[in-house]
Amino acid sequence: MKLTILGGGGFRVPLVYGALLGDHAEGRVTHVVLHDLDAGRLSAVTRVLAEQAAGVPDAPEVSATTDLDEALTGADFVFSAIRVGGLEGRANDEKVALDQGVLGQETVGAGGIAYGLRTVPVAEDIARRVARVAPDAWVINFTNPAGLVTEAMSRHLGDRVIGICDSPVGLGRRIARVLGANPGEAWIDYVGLNHLGWVRGLRINGRDELPRLLADPDLLGSFEEGKLFGTDWLQSLGAIPNEYLHYYYFNREAVRAYSEAEKTRGAFLRDQQAGFYEEMKRPDAAALTAWDRTRAEREATYMAEARETAGAGERDADDLSGGYEKVALALMRAIARDERTTLILNVRNRGTLSVLDAEAVIEVPCLVDANGAHPVAVDPLPDHASGLVCSVKAVEREVLAAAGSGSRATAVKAFALHPLVDSVNVARRLVDGYTAVHPGLAYLK
Repeated sequence: MKLTILGGGGFRVPLVYGALLGDHAEGRVTHVVLHDLDAGRLSAVTRVLAEQAAGVPDAPEVSATTDLDEALTGADFVFSAIRVGGLEGRANDEKVALDQGVLGQETVGAGGIAYGLRTVPVAEDIARRVARVAPDAWVINFTNPAGLVTEAMSRHLGDRVIGICDSPVGLGRRIARVLGANPGEAWIDYVGLNHLGWVRGLRINGRDELPRLLADPDLLGSFEEGKLFGTDWLQSLGAIPNEYLHYYYFNREAVRAYSEAEKTRGAFLRDQQAGFYEEMKRPDAAALTAWDRTRAEREATYMAEARETAGAGERDADDLSGGYEKVALALMRAIARDERTTLILNVRNRGTLSVLDAEAVIEVPCLVDANGAHPVAVDPLPDHASGLVCSVKAVEREVLAAAGSGSRATAVKAFALHPLVDSVNVARRLVDGYTAVHPGLAYLK
């Protein structure tokens, strides 16, 4: 089975390959094609993968190319893990927003809109190419903003594109762990959009154990989200939010923390990963060792500003192991081998949430089999959550409209309607600022 990874020179690709190395079952991936526009990054990542595969007799073959059609031809699965504009673009997303006093996080608020505006046209072109060159392939979208990009690609690929994220998986795992349950045996009632969802129940043997967690302040405050949001607020919500909702519930504090940080997250990663790729130019560099060292630092500093604002301290060791590659592998297995499973995924709504139309991509538990991912029926969200979901989905639709039409006015509307952008005039200045630093937004007229 052939797997093509778009953005194959990206830093997190070895996580995916590491997961593939542990799969020895019939029907596994036997050939991985890395595609990237940067040949130097491809070379660096290929070296890391070669060291990972050392001593593994049935390791999937790895090849690399800068030709997209070549990469896609014959693919059974396509992972889309691109970053349009690179980490320099992310750093600029953050800076332009902070200069206007609003959040610049890469998927939330102004930064997420800017990232979406320059990514959607590229993602749609990829979707059209997949439909033409590899019409039978399944596309698994890693590219952020994951829900928005998956919806853009679904307009060309239908249900053959599925978005994934490790945040809901990590959240469910942490809740199950503090309740003394096996995460693999728990049913997680999670509903929302990507980076905008809530765990409303966690059932073990048919019994919802979340009320027990919410009723115990010590237990509730013992894990990441309890420290991040505070036990009183979680008890008021009656649910456990995705960690990214910290940017909504504590926006003023988050903006201040980002503004006061020595470096924004994007700038930190840009400089850190630049060091890794520079080191990989040395023929004698130990590729896997350098990658492991860089990855450990990356994971330990994840959402550092938010945790500092909340006084949450360092991340637990169990939360430093990633997870999205495991979701991707489970998803591929379920489709390729009809190994039916349940995963939290980004898929088209199809009536699951009544407040959104059928084509809206949402993030919910899905039953997965050889025919793809099928969203499970869920109870309606409470009004406060429905309002936020509808508001952010409306913004995503304006981003898609702006990307399709090239309308600068529509782009301004997308920024202005976002709950974390507090003025139409700020929205106009954001569009001015982003078009000045991003060549990929030159299409906005």
